Order: sequence, then structure tokens, then C-alpha cells
Amino acid sequence: MGSQTRPFNDKTAGAIDRKRERERQQMLQNLYRHAPELATKLVQRLLDKHIIETNSAEAIREVFTNLFQRLPDMEDFDIQYKTAPLRGLISNPNFISLYVTQYIAEDLLEHDKIQDVYGEDRDIYQAVDSVLGALRPPS
Repeated sequence: MGSQTRPFNDKTAGAIDRKRERERQQMLQNLYRHAPELATKLVQRLLDKHIIETNSAEAIREVFTNLFQRLPDMEDFDIQYKTAPLRGLISNPNFISLYVTQYIAEDLLEHDKIQDVYGEDRDIYQAVDSVLGALRPPS
């Protein structure tokens, strides 16, 4: 029996999927590599935009540093599950910014050093993506 060839569209879709996966892995590697700096910038941006109110910016910076170092090892399913409620928030979202936005809205709110989280999901996403958007490869 001869080898079966895939239609052109399957090859194209496969190439696009491989490219997206490479970009995704590159973004996660850069997040891990620059976790402390990105965490510092993110906490400062969230404070400047009055998204979070905290009595210890250092403690929150450590929370984000740890999150950024754990994120590359998480299962894709866990990331997709966490970001599912926000997928329609913006077109072509940064999946890391979506994850962190949902983390702030759900989990960070429970941290003992956080007094309150302000703003709508879109406001939080925009503040987060203004820092983490730099992880995206140029188009």
C-alpha cells in the first residue's frame, strides 16, 4: 500500500500549529528567565493603575515571581481551564496575560497581604499585558 499524503490544508494547519507552539514555549521560557524583573514591573504597574491595594509590595512581588517560575511547568489543560472565563475578553489575547489576570481576580484576592483588587477584568488585563505583552514575539 502506498503512502498516504495529507491534503495541503492539513500541512498548512500543522505548520501554523507548530509555529504557535514554538512561540508559546519561547514566551514561557522568557517568562521564567526574567521572572523577578517582570514581577517587579507588574506589581509596580498594578499599584500605579490602582488595580491592587497591598500592605507589602515585596510579598506580592514574590508571589508573582513564584507564579512566573511555575507557569512553564504547568499542564496546558490547567492554563486553558484557568483562562476559559476570559477568552472572549479581547481578540488575540496573550495567554500569559489572561492567566495572570484570572489569577489576580481569583487567587491573589485571597492573599493576606492584599487589601483589595479594583477594576474590571479588561482593566486588569490591560495593566498586566502592558508588562507581559513584551514576551510576545514580534509579528
